[in-house]
Amino acid sequence: MKRDFLTGAELDRGELLALIERGAELKRARGHDGSEPLAGRSVALLFERPSTRTRISFEVGVGELGGTPIVLRGEELQISRGESPSDTGRVLSRYVHAVAIRSASHETVEDLAASSGVPVINALTPLHHPCQALADLLTLHERFGSLDGLRLAYVGDGNNVARSLAILGRAAGVDVVVASPEGFRLEEGLAEQTGDPRAAAAGADALYTDVWVSMGDEQEAERRRAALAPFQLNDALLAAASERAIAMHCLPAHPGEEITPEVLYGERSAVWDQAENRLHAQKALLELLVESA
Repeated sequence: MKRDFLTGAELDRGELLALIERGAELKRARGHDGSEPLAGRSVALLFERPSTRTRISFEVGVGELGGTPIVLRGEELQISRGESPSDTGRVLSRYVHAVAIRSASHETVEDLAASSGVPVINALTPLHHPCQALADLLTLHERFGSLDGLRLAYVGDGNNVARSLAILGRAAGVDVVVASPEGFRLEEGLAEQTGDPRAAAAGADALYTDVWVSMGDEQEAERRRAALAPFQLNDALLAAASERAIAMHCLPAHPGEEITPEVLYGERSAVWDQAENRLHAQKALLELLVESA
């Protein structure tokens, strides 16, 4: 039976933890594992928005699993001329064995998934970024050996990354607290929330941030920078966390805005491991979804 991965809530705790373990196995075995679970299969990678880590990690990952990645830009498809996401999903699922889509609309991804006969993976929408959260959990697992009981403090804009960390972190046993100013907070009930970044950081095992001005936010850039300035991830905030705390960022970063260069490039940064782990976590996800379809 085909399964989609749109918000991360599709996985139960056991499946999520097994997926993280499998990602770690695939990372250790990279270049030495002769298995090709996607041999003879194709995966469509549809990008309506620019991408670095998402595109490269999916394209390389599909290839390393023995499959064929089909990279598509939004303007290259008839969806750019008015063909519906539903019809696009119907057509793509006649050709390929899975679809990963990065879109400016979460509704587009939901519509495509509802009509598709193959698994659909949300590779980023304005509401959710679950693939990034998988890589983040894999990074935490590597650094601390276990996820259960860890405290992760996210500081800054309560955006798609924060939302996915809250959803998947809770499922994995991670205590996620989000520090944001008024007007930038997540909906109630997803995670513990505060307006005080130091309170969020107290005792945390990981401090996490994201850009203050995302794609589509450019017209509000100055207002956003002013509101979020007290939530910068810097040495002072890191000092309020646990002595073993790591710094995390999903990239791309703007050093000097949401994170200082000293933290981003410092010895406590796990940012580059996060970026690499997109590849391994997504390979584990592709295995799970395509083999069960």
